[in-house]
Amino acid sequence: MAADGGVNKYAGARAPSTAAARLWSAAVLLSLAPQAAMAGPATGAAPLDLTTLPFEQLLSLDVYSASKFVQRADQAPASVTVIEASDIKAYGWRTLADALRSVRGLHLSYDRNYTYLGARGFLRPGDYNSRFLLQIDGQRVNDALYDQAPVGGEFPLDLDLVERIEYVPGPGSSIYGANAFFGVINVITKRPQENAGGRATLETGQFGERKGSANYAWSDRRGNEVLLAASRYKSDGRDLYFPEFDQPDNNNGVARGLDYESGQRFFAKGASGPFSLSLLHAERIKGMPTASFEQSFNDPRSHTVDTQSYANLGYRVAPSPDTELSAHLFWGAYDSVGDYAYDAPEGMNRDGSASRWWGMDLTTVSAPAAGHKLVAGAEYQDDYRLRQFSFDLAPRLDYLNDARQGKRYGLYLQDEWRLRADLLLNAGLRYDYHALAGGVFSPRLALIHQAGPDTTLKAMYGTAYREPNNFELYYAFPGPGGQIANPALNRERIRSLELALVRQLAGNARLTVSVFRNDVKALISQETEAASGLAVFENAAPARARGVELEYERKWTLASLRASYSRQQLSQSDSDAGAVNSPARLGKVNLAAPLWHSMWRAGLEAQYVGPRATLLARSGGFWLANLNLYSRRLTRHADLAVGFYNLCDRRYADPAPPAQRQDSLAQDGRSARVTLTYAF
Repeated sequence: MAADGGVNKYAGARAPSTAAARLWSAAVLLSLAPQAAMAGPATGAAPLDLTTLPFEQLLSLDVYSASKFVQRADQAPASVTVIEASDIKAYGWRTLADALRSVRGLHLSYDRNYTYLGARGFLRPGDYNSRFLLQIDGQRVNDALYDQAPVGGEFPLDLDLVERIEYVPGPGSSIYGANAFFGVINVITKRPQENAGGRATLETGQFGERKGSANYAWSDRRGNEVLLAASRYKSDGRDLYFPEFDQPDNNNGVARGLDYESGQRFFAKGASGPFSLSLLHAERIKGMPTASFEQSFNDPRSHTVDTQSYANLGYRVAPSPDTELSAHLFWGAYDSVGDYAYDAPEGMNRDGSASRWWGMDLTTVSAPAAGHKLVAGAEYQDDYRLRQFSFDLAPRLDYLNDARQGKRYGLYLQDEWRLRADLLLNAGLRYDYHALAGGVFSPRLALIHQAGPDTTLKAMYGTAYREPNNFELYYAFPGPGGQIANPALNRERIRSLELALVRQLAGNARLTVSVFRNDVKALISQETEAASGLAVFENAAPARARGVELEYERKWTLASLRASYSRQQLSQSDSDAGAVNSPARLGKVNLAAPLWHSMWRAGLEAQYVGPRATLLARSGGFWLANLNLYSRRLTRHADLAVGFYNLCDRRYADPAPPAQRQDSLAQDGRSARVTLTYAF
């Protein structure tokens, strides 16, 4: 059975030639490292024959998030990707978005304030990641008003507290209900008993980047454990040039000192007997250099403040050897406030929201008969405060003061049925009821065939849904860059078909091939009303995405390699609008290895994102490379890491959302960061 928290330990332009040469040299250097790792230690000991190790020991992982119980990844009803703490350390990732960028089929966009995640060709303009369900230790993080999954700098948890990240692609509403539309992301934190003691970390980097964090973990032999962690960070950011504002009265298009970011985070978790408790609080302030929503350009007053708080009380017990019962009582709060600077007569506008919710869930996992594993559960959530507001500060003038409430509940049942030794059927069904929209059923079927000792075939079908959120339904602002409410929006639905092949290869390697088709109806998209010129959310025409994903993985004792390629096509029945921010090709390579026989290791990643349509034109495809050098036991208590990001200093841009005057937004060039960690 799964322990609380979802894990069980026991059960563009072409690159310049000089840049290409630097990247090629780094790749060649690292390609030699796995050979050094396989050669054995420098003492002259006989090399370890890795081909004699069981394949499961190196590549087969247990996963929890696909079915809400621990199962082997090759038996899960999805093509699950697992990112471990060792990967986070190897590649120097600082945000959840950094880690997800390495996953096959996923791509990102950044508008210099928030980060947006796309899957298998879909990343709609104006979307706030509401089509992904984000969890921390198995509990929902999406807020109650925007349904937002925060993945960039707005993610409320430091990655050095993360044990693993499980990404489950495809519709997950049969288990998780709303927002598990394109996938489920479960971030699982480290257990105190496995990370006892204290740790302090200092980071510094270019453009005024600095961060300090500390955590302490304690446990005893009776199973009592506590983890406390806190951090504070700040970045001055870069001065940015935007040609759309290149006029003398706009500082010739240069926004100075407006790309800053600062914040603080606190996390605590503990367990005693069958009970567990976790608390999470995060605050983030971000400058707005882009003059979005028709703001005054280069005005230092423009910024946003996001505050998140979560509490979760859990209870887990096994009333019999074949049954496990878990229950949670949770509470959440999310406040978002933006100060938007306008020329007279509007002056300064304050716009934002406040949401509060609480709920409970109950889950049972049992084996009622031979060959069956049954999961049943119920969830209830009360969104008791859903407030949106917008007003001018001086003089005070209210444009929006909308206060609402919402309730929802869900019931679900899933059976994993072993039809025969080599054939597994996973069937699930969930019913959700939303107070305003009514009920909806979400089924899932997966047939998993062990075609041979080295080959697994999966055929998967499922549906999912997403309700329009309060921002899409009720937000209205009549001023520049404003929006029209649309209470008549309908829920989105997706139907997904996927075939997957997992093949073990010689040399402890694995090949995964997935072919998918996603059909979406009533997709909610931000459009511009012709009469007013204001934004409005509408249900778009049906859209279809088709594609293929290939991934190759190989692991040595001290090194690992993962490479993937995705080819996808998105089409919409009445227009080409569905192709906005939808790259047809994605390529990714991650290689981590020791540097010869030294204490130093390196993580090199290279990523390709194909050309993408913008709202008005098209942005070019590009390659990016990052290099992270890190020590293992630099001293008895200290370790050091040096990271280089956008190693070849590539110029590239992401498509901009409708709120920006820019059609695309340039992204950061090369940067470096140093991290010192001291354990005591």
